[in-house]
Amino acid sequence: MTFDDVRKMALAWPGVEDSRSYGTLSLKVKGKFLTRLREDGDSLVLKGVPFEEREMLMAAHPDVFYITDHYRDWPMVLVRLSKAPAPVVKALLLRSWRETAPKKLVAELDGRDEKLMALKRRSKSQQ
Repeated sequence: MTFDDVRKMALAWPGVEDSRSYGTLSLKVKGKFLTRLREDGDSLVLKGVPFEEREMLMAAHPDVFYITDHYRDWPMVLVRLSKAPAPVVKALLLRSWRETAPKKLVAELDGRDEKLMALKRRSKSQQ
């Protein structure tokens, strides 16, 4: 997985925009920080990861999840994109997006997802 993959995924969600943060590529939701690529070009900064969950992620997959001293006191985790499974990154990033995005945008995405599910159910029942 690369930052370009993350970017394509997140830009499909309402309100997500390209930006820069600390001199690196980042994504924001209506101007609010969502995530950024670290200077190493492989690590993603993911916010909104509770400390207990972060510890479990790092213990279970130390090759993927880690922190530096800078992030120790913040509910964030660093993800090595080259080793990270896309579905896991998507789930963590989507949760962060839901916490960051205005309620109107969350409702918009939920409505879009519900319409897609209804179409799938209808298509399946016609088979």
